[in-house]
Amino acid sequence: MEMEDQMESQKRRGISKEDLISERTGSLGCVGWILVILSGIFTALLFPITVWFCLKIVQEYERAVIFRLGRITDRKAKGPGIFFVMPCTDSFVKVDLRTVSFDIPPQEILTKDSVTVSVDGVVYFRVSDPIASVANVSNADFSTRLLAQTTLRNVLGTKNLAELLSDREGIAHNMQSNLDEATDNWGIKVERVEIKDVKLPHQLQRAMAAEAEATREARAKVIAAEGEMNASRALKEASLVIAESPSGLQLRYLQTLSTIAAEKNSTIIFPLPMDIISHFMKK
Repeated sequence: MEMEDQMESQKRRGISKEDLISERTGSLGCVGWILVILSGIFTALLFPITVWFCLKIVQEYERAVIFRLGRITDRKAKGPGIFFVMPCTDSFVKVDLRTVSFDIPPQEILTKDSVTVSVDGVVYFRVSDPIASVANVSNADFSTRLLAQTTLRNVLGTKNLAELLSDREGIAHNMQSNLDEATDNWGIKVERVEIKDVKLPHQLQRAMAAEAEATREARAKVIAAEGEMNASRALKEASLVIAESPSGLQLRYLQTLSTIAAEKNSTIIFPLPMDIISHFMKK
């Protein structure tokens, strides 16, 4: 906390994080240099033995932050490969630079429109500044995990349910920006944030399903009504065409009989024109 307060005050005065770290890597003082010289003399006198304690190796994906009498010796971390430390006065901390992923536990969140949902996600991050990740925070990995949980709750608390279900990519990008900005002083780079699952209460799921079903039924009725209207218009146009040619109606009768006969029916209904029936009725 003291380091973060110092960095905040330094920012207000226009001093960068690198300048603050440089202040911490200052002179060791008179007593410090005497101890370092004594350690060097001790190393030189027992060189065949001390060489095995002075040479250290870090992997390609690791960096070493060296402390000499409790102070950071250099603004740049050592590695990869072999590096040298002084016995008795130097200590070092290994930092892994590989990308780390972790799951955000399901969070019970109250959305902007007062709907309780359970949301979880996944975060990918890596250490971009080994010295800051060691000197500015006690446990960068654990702190990033806790910050991701609170950031998820804060971001989703400003969204309504419709935005939460439809704009996951935008929410993930917003979370990544907030996390990356908050963890910059810790030497952490947040590469990606993804929303995994949104769990709704069972009552809300049933209500949404009923609403969707009612919407589909209403749309089906509208489509059926439009089809009936188009069919009636087509029948009206066909009746006008047949009315212009009486022989066309007789041809339509014959076509209907041909269709019925093809289906192997035992009963055939033969339509008679109304004018013929009316002629016999008059007699």
